[in-house]
Order: sequence, then structure tokens, then C-alpha cells
Amino acid sequence: VSDGIESAGDFVGSLIVWFGLRAAQQPADEDHPYGHGRLEALLALGIGALLVTVGAGIGVGAMMPRDESQMPHSFAIWVMLGAVLVKSALAVVKMQVGKKTNNAALIADAIHDNVDILSGVVALVSLTLATLVPAWHAADHYGGVVIGVIVIFMGARIIRETALDLMDTMPSDQQMSTIRATALQVPGARAVEKCFARRTGARYHVDLHLEVDAALTVRESHEIARSVKHRLRRDLDWVEDVLVHVEPYEPR
Repeated sequence: VSDGIESAGDFVGSLIVWFGLRAAQQPADEDHPYGHGRLEALLALGIGALLVTVGAGIGVGAMMPRDESQMPHSFAIWVMLGAVLVKSALAVVKMQVGKKTNNAALIADAIHDNVDILSGVVALVSLTLATLVPAWHAADHYGGVVIGVIVIFMGARIIRETALDLMDTMPSDQQMSTIRATALQVPGARAVEKCFARRTGARYHVDLHLEVDAALTVRESHEIARSVKHRLRRDLDWVEDVLVHVEPYEPR
């Protein structure tokens, strides 16, 4: 029951994310010049809070006293085994497709499925002990508590990662180095003085201070800046938009 509730929570969360992604894909408008990607973060916060609540409910419910007539039957083992196998297949397919298409959301969902597999294995072991080993009849209770803790942990992790995005946490050092290197591939780009990036939805908005030859005209500098913007958006599919500030090059 605990694993079923956890899976039902995943289903509801996936529906919310699906509708949210559709809404977040709306183009930028006058009131939302950076697009509607932050809606994804707000939805993720809600899902994280939902998981923490559901996990706590699962843990408390698992410790409620039951009489012998409420003990699990051995048939539940086969149901649980089937659920673990199905979740494993989904995780493998999602991970393969996610890596092939470079879809971060699908990869993240595959990782989430791996946690579901872990909770399923916990439930499977607990059911097996409770039904086949009389001395371990309480294992079913303890398994439910463990599943509740796993769900709470996942919810807390989602809340933490979403909070970091809302606080405009910079991407990884590797991604920042990639932005700088890609910008400097454009002819006329001499150096990158400053570079910042913040996430909006699944992609990043980049602010870049580009150094060019001080003898260039404003038009020539503008053309280099525009080329840098186009190069970053073309080569890095995780970059949504780029704001380039041009400065005179100063040898160091």
C-alpha cells in the first residue's frame, strides 16, 4: 500500500509537471520578458512539498497497529515483483532516450524511477519476510516506514534543488567554461571579462562582458557581439538567450 501510494503520488506529480511544462513553454511577452520557465520551479516546489507530506503519512500509517486478519498475503509478493520489473524497464528506456536526445528532464525522471525501484525493492523484501517468516511479521510495518523516509528524502531534495534555481545559482564550472570557450571562437572576440548565467526553466540566460579591439567602430563591435550571441544559442542547446556587453580589450 505504501509503495502504491508513492507510485500514485508520482503519477499525480507527473501530470502536474506535464501541464506545467506546456504552460512554461509559452513565449516571452511584455509582462514576462524572460519567458514563463520559472513556472517549472514553482511546480517543483509544490511537488516536493507534496512528497514530504505523503512520505510522512506513509510512515505514520505503516506503524498503525493491525490484527492478524490484516497481515499481507503471499500473492502481494508477485504484484510487487511485477511493479519493480516495470519500473526498471521504464528507468532504462527513459535514461537511454534522455541521453540520446540530451533531455535533462527525461534523465532526471529516470533517476527518480531508480528511487522508485529502491522503494519497490524495500517493499518486496518486507513483504517476503512478513509472509514467509512468521518471526518477521512486523517487517511489513518497518518496510512502510523505510519507504516513507525515502519519499520524504526525495521531496526534500527536490525542494532544495528548486530553491537553488530560484536563488539564481550559477551553473557548473564546466558549463561556464564552455560558454567562455564558445564565445571566444567568434572572430574578433578577444576576451571574456565577466560571465554570469541564471536558470529559467530548463535553460539558462547568459550575461556576458565581451572584450574587442578598442579601435573597432560601434557597428563592428555590435556585429561581433551579435555573432557571439548566435554562436552560443546555436552550439549550446541549454542556453535560451544571451545579453552581450562590449568593452575595449585590455592586454593583461
